[in-house]
Amino acid sequence: MTAAANHLATETSPYLLQHADNPVDWYPWGPEALERAREEDKPILLSVGYSACHWCHVMAHESFEDTATAALMNQLFVNIKVDREERPDLDQIYQLAHQLLIQRPGGWPLTMFLTPDDHTPFFGGTYFPDRPRHGMPAFSEILQRVATYYREHRTEIREQAGAVRDVFQRISTVDDATALPSATLLDKAREQLEENFDSAHGGFGRAPKFPHPTSIKRLLRGWRSTAMGDAPDLRALFMASFTLQRMAQGGLYDQVGGGFCRYSVDDHWMIPHFEKMLYDNGPLLALYSQAWAATNEPLFGRVATETADWVLREMQSDQGGYYATLDADSEGEEGLFYVWDAPAVQALLGEEVFAPFAEVFGLDRPPNFEGRWHLHTFRPVASVADARGMTAEDLETQLAEARRLLLDARSERVRPGRDEKILTAWNGLMIRGMAIAARHLQRPELADSAIAATGFIREHLWQDGRLLACWKDGQARFPAYLDDYAFLLDGVLELLQVRWDGQLLDFATALADALLEHFMDREHGGFFFTADDHESLIHRPRPFSDDATPSGNGIAALALARLGHLLADTRYLDAAESTLRAAAGPMAQMPYAHCSLLDALEEQLYPPEIIIIRGEADAMADWQRTALLMYAPRRLVFAIPADATTLPEGLATKAPRSETSAYLCRGTSCSAPIESLAALTSSLRESA
Repeated sequence: MTAAANHLATETSPYLLQHADNPVDWYPWGPEALERAREEDKPILLSVGYSACHWCHVMAHESFEDTATAALMNQLFVNIKVDREERPDLDQIYQLAHQLLIQRPGGWPLTMFLTPDDHTPFFGGTYFPDRPRHGMPAFSEILQRVATYYREHRTEIREQAGAVRDVFQRISTVDDATALPSATLLDKAREQLEENFDSAHGGFGRAPKFPHPTSIKRLLRGWRSTAMGDAPDLRALFMASFTLQRMAQGGLYDQVGGGFCRYSVDDHWMIPHFEKMLYDNGPLLALYSQAWAATNEPLFGRVATETADWVLREMQSDQGGYYATLDADSEGEEGLFYVWDAPAVQALLGEEVFAPFAEVFGLDRPPNFEGRWHLHTFRPVASVADARGMTAEDLETQLAEARRLLLDARSERVRPGRDEKILTAWNGLMIRGMAIAARHLQRPELADSAIAATGFIREHLWQDGRLLACWKDGQARFPAYLDDYAFLLDGVLELLQVRWDGQLLDFATALADALLEHFMDREHGGFFFTADDHESLIHRPRPFSDDATPSGNGIAALALARLGHLLADTRYLDAAESTLRAAAGPMAQMPYAHCSLLDALEEQLYPPEIIIIRGEADAMADWQRTALLMYAPRRLVFAIPADATTLPEGLATKAPRSETSAYLCRGTSCSAPIESLAALTSSLRESA
């Protein structure tokens, strides 16, 4: 099959377009490929990946660009390529199927073989090498074995397909939940996180080590809920702050340009897998900003600032939306863009600056990445400064200038590829991150960035009261998923706390209404991942646990409850509560895997404190800053101008009684108007 016959050439996904010239006769997922498989009775070879995936590139170079391997694929299978970022519905289903069939977690590239009639998987794996190694057979051998098995074992395949579908059905079946989960789950999750905590290096578990921002957020929230009591949970604060510190000092964090890579391949956070994902950096930006507000630790403020700057510089399109990913590779080598030769750094910085820089970042040690140096904080700045008779502040200033010089020099290199898809869900995570950073860092330009991204989504991805999931090259595509609505709603609610906009509130309610209408399980509670009018697939997931991104059900429950309290709308409150009831069983089985739902549960048991400030914009500014000064995760602050029009009834009644007034609300009750900043400060101190 020649490249001219490849069916990916008209796609917009950078990942699919990377395979458009393969000799493999690739199809995108759709009616044409599925019908061909049925007509020819050929099994489907489904390959799922994404553009920043290093091992996806390796398998492509080894197998999909090889004419002999491609000829086998074309002869024996109908070949379908899927970008998991465009089609997370397919990725979720077949990752779960992989785990059922192979009895271990999947990953990317995901390689699954499906029956042509009902698309049920009967064999699968992830990366397969082009020749036998690492205990794995060659991919070409796998192809022939699978095709032979399909021809000769139809009865076994039908039986296995039925078993897989039975498991999917059992997963979809839930007991009718009548009881709201109890507060004991918050304590159990805290205990489980401590059991899994790496006290030597921070984080949870062993390598490969992922950031797990939902777990860190749960610990930080847990500490804050006890901080004003007789027995503050200082251990929770330590676990959260130590993990944030070690990640920020390690190679997971880009010490030169800001932003975090996907994960660390070692326990020390030293060497990352170098791809940078928007969905990691949005939650981490929020976390470091909140940790800065909670602890006043300068490192956290610097990392939040630099990460936000990286987003503004490299990840936001001119039209406002945020791009999806940066590749791990450049010029065909993983990490090449980020690593350094020590002599070149010395020549750039000069000996006087290089010497302490090398001590801090390890350039005075043997190379730590394939003969080069990837920057990692080996010695504390204070220790190096003290040994050199400097103040830590002076050395920090010197190091900041050195990093700036390295960033300028690095900008001349060949950059990693950037996947310029604009994904609604991931934009929601970054809108939230930018809004929280704008508040805590006092940087209004970050709010401008979040507003621009929200405006892009409303203009290009919001059509006829429904969201689309992806935009690229002028095309908005794919009906949106639960995460798109939930993450964006959460981000908009955070943005409204930075700058009030009545139209933005209307947008939030429209998102919430669409969630309830098209995704809610009205019989059992909770939300499906796909809408009620989505393409019919072999399984309709209703995910509760956190994964690489937060649980859509958890974020939906949190955001809907907050919107319900703000607007006094019981529809949203009831939907949030029913989600927690539906998730009670999975949450009880493994609390620490459901941190997003636990955040929602915490606010169900202890309703958030909502502060409404009304007055003239300039006069409200000090009141708003005062209310947001402390890290208070269950506090929402909305500064609504006195001349705001068309407010919902509950907000309209909270009119300013003097130049500026505030109302402090919990649950269904609100205070009398607070008419002085001193009185507001006193009320906040009492409620903290």
